[in-house]
Amino acid sequence: MRGRHEDTSDPAVATRIGQAALLLHAGDRAEARARLLALWEELPPGPGPHRCALAHYLAEAQDDPARRLDWDLTALRAAGPGNRSLLPRLRLALAADYARAGRTSEARAHLVRAREAAEALTAGPYADGVRAAIIRLGQRLGA
Repeated sequence: MRGRHEDTSDPAVATRIGQAALLLHAGDRAEARARLLALWEELPPGPGPHRCALAHYLAEAQDDPARRLDWDLTALRAAGPGNRSLLPRLRLALAADYARAGRTSEARAHLVRAREAAEALTAGPYADGVRAAIIRLGQRLGA
């Protein structure tokens, strides 16, 4: 698959991402990380929703805050211009990563961008959850 654009219609990729995410959220971080990394190597490089989701879950699976930040930055790059609905959550994740690292000014900058991107979200549970998380992090940061 290398050298080609990501095939977003492949349900097997989405299923494998979902299975790894379930492992991650069930607490099996090491197995989730191993599966996500294996899938990362299989997908072609470049932007795409699968690579974006993989990188974001890989960020969540990291024990080292610096590695978490690196993977969330990778997720943002992988989102590409066609994935505007993902930007608020990705910016929020980056704000939280920077906050954990004590880099408050960067955290606040990404929080501002998360708020701006969240304005474009369609009303619903996803948008409500992202906006609530933005508010909570903003309160923690005093922003």
